[in-house]
Amino acid sequence: MRRTTTLRLISTAAAVALVGGCAPRNGAAPAANSEKIAELVKANAAAVIAAFNAHDAEKAVSYDAPDYIGMFHGAPNVVGVEADLALTKQQLADPAAKVTVNNEDISVAAAGDRALWRATYAYTFTDPKTKQPTIENGNWLIGWRKQADKSWKEAWGVVSDTGPAPAAVAETHAP
Repeated sequence: MRRTTTLRLISTAAAVALVGGCAPRNGAAPAANSEKIAELVKANAAAVIAAFNAHDAEKAVSYDAPDYIGMFHGAPNVVGVEADLALTKQQLADPAAKVTVNNEDISVAAAGDRALWRATYAYTFTDPKTKQPTIENGNWLIGWRKQADKSWKEAWGVVSDTGPAPAAVAETHAP
C-alpha cells in the first residue's frame, strides 16, 4: 500500500514538472507558426519525391539530416546520408522506380522544432523475379527536424509496406 502511494506521488510530481517545464516563460520565444512549418515540410517532402522520380539521388537525399536513420521493412537500418545515397542510387538504377503519395498529414510539435509527415505510398519498381513492373503500397513516415541553420531536414524515415490486399471473404449464410 505504501509503495503504491509513493509511486503515485512520484508520478504526479514528474507530471507536474514536465507540464511546468513546457509552460511559456516571460521572454520566451513566440509560439511556432505550425501552419507555416507544415507547409514547408509538405513542400520539402514533395521536393524529395520529385527528385526521386527524376532519378536524381543526390537531390533526393539532400534533405537528409547528417544523422539520418532510414527504417525499411525487412532491411537493416540505413544510417547517415552516405548510406541513404547508396540505397537511393540502387533503387534508381531501376528505370521503373517511381513513388506517388496520398493522404498526406503533417503534425508539428508545439515547440516548432520537429514535425511528422505521414502518407500512404505506391512505389513502382521492377520485380527481380518476374522482370515486370510491380507496385508496392504502404505507409511512409518522415520525422523532420529544424536544423541550426533554420532549414528542415529528415531526421528519420519509416517505410512499411501494407502487403497484398486480403482476398475477398466469401459471404456465408446460415441454412
